[in-house]
Amino acid sequence: MRIPIDELLARHPFVEEILRRLTGAGHEAVIVGGAVRDGILAAMAGEPFAPKDVDIATSAPPEEIRRIFRDHHVLSVGEAFGVMIVVAPDGRQYEVATFRTERGYTDGRRPDEVAWASLEEDLRRRDFTVNGLAARPDGEVIDLVGGVADLKAGLIRTIGDPRSRFAEDYLRMLRAVRFACQLGFEIEDRTREAIRENAPRITGISWERIRDELVRILETPRSARGFRLLDELGLLQRILPEISALKGVPQPEDYHPEGDVFTHTLLALEVADALRFSYIVKLGVLFHDVGKPRALARSGGEHMGGHEAIGLRITEKAMRRLRFSNREIERVLFLVREHMRVARLPRMGRGKQVLLVTTGEREEHPLEDLPRRFPSYADLLRLLICDAEASGHRASAWLPVLAETVRVLLHLRRVQGLKFARSLINGHDLLAMGIPRGPVLGEILDRVHERILAGEIATRDEALRYAASLWRERSGTEAA
Repeated sequence: MRIPIDELLARHPFVEEILRRLTGAGHEAVIVGGAVRDGILAAMAGEPFAPKDVDIATSAPPEEIRRIFRDHHVLSVGEAFGVMIVVAPDGRQYEVATFRTERGYTDGRRPDEVAWASLEEDLRRRDFTVNGLAARPDGEVIDLVGGVADLKAGLIRTIGDPRSRFAEDYLRMLRAVRFACQLGFEIEDRTREAIRENAPRITGISWERIRDELVRILETPRSARGFRLLDELGLLQRILPEISALKGVPQPEDYHPEGDVFTHTLLALEVADALRFSYIVKLGVLFHDVGKPRALARSGGEHMGGHEAIGLRITEKAMRRLRFSNREIERVLFLVREHMRVARLPRMGRGKQVLLVTTGEREEHPLEDLPRRFPSYADLLRLLICDAEASGHRASAWLPVLAETVRVLLHLRRVQGLKFARSLINGHDLLAMGIPRGPVLGEILDRVHERILAGEIATRDEALRYAASLWRERSGTEAA
């Protein structure tokens, strides 16, 4: 079996140079990891292959890699682990790592000892069989761990004993879920059971690393399935107890025939997956109803009013624990805070509508480009669609809001046009022309502004000439 090597090299021509130099110097050099996995999947499906990243593994030690590429910029990002980065002439970076074995994982993340090794030893130390594949420079696949069979079967399976693999780095439990979502695979039974057994240990991993894997899960088209897996495997209650707490929280059947708050949240996440929304919107979906359990308890089980305000505090605490940036937190908090209010847009006064729509406005973009001109509001509309489609409301909740949004944008277009029109000519200009204050001045100014808004007048001189002609016409009529 071969990966589509010509397609890979067409996209990454410098990889051929890396492989040629290493093998020319007498070293073994292979492509490893995701590029090989995805190349096999593309070949099996008969689909185009365009890998984003390509990693190389070699028998050359770090100092030899540096010598071979001495005419290029080489970064020592992990030289102690044999990992070097070679920078291509176009600025793209390629990881070139020495074959290695690893022993002892005292901290559950990093090996205590690293030794240079053979290709076989290097591949057998990796996490999952589908990631333990390599390809020679001609594209021939090297499979020493059963990765091809698992790709064909659609399975995520650890290389060797799953308990040992997870003990080396407990983040691999989240990676198993992420690859299952990314590839649409199932997690193999022994691997699944080992995750359940070790789930309590996930909190020994830094929150930054946990956050990164959660974001990667959210960025897949199957993130709802990912969160169901996290729940089934006992990971969700450890890393996001706020979301786990939504299970069993009842909702009014008239509005939410789908079930409890947890069920509703994951159904809304499925909508976000289907529409390929960003991870920020998906975070908004996850947290939008997180305040409902406390709101329900506070009201003595009668209602969930004010859950968005309660949810704000819970969301911020959870996102800060996961070390999200202030900007990310701000964007998600806006969605949680306003997700109920946006549904009332058609019933708001125009001023309040404009304030909501223009939150975070970026005036450098045209009004017609809603997602870029009003990114915060666009994300809020996306959340509304997910929320409504996962409930009994469906389109009846979001269609009126979209229709009203169009009317608000038309209003903003007119306001923007008036602002431009007034910059060309105003009442002071007409007074300077000798037109007296009063209804006539107002009528002339309105007619000039109408022509500007219609696109028939584009300069100040044109506006002044037209105003003068209207005044002469009006003066002549009055004189007669």
